[in-house]
Amino acid sequence: MDSTYRAFAEFAQTWGLVYFVLIFLGVVAYAFWPSNKKKFDDAARLPLDED
Repeated sequence: MDSTYRAFAEFAQTWGLVYFVLIFLGVVAYAFWPSNKKKFDDAARLPLDED
């Protein structure tokens, strides 16, 4: 049982890290994608707009 747990833990640590790095890179790419600039600029100005 100890070897099964250890194998599962190693799998989860290795591929979990890869999974989260890929998610992080996807979020960063989305945030800096040129076509999203206007959407983010509008959202940044929203608190300053007067109703």
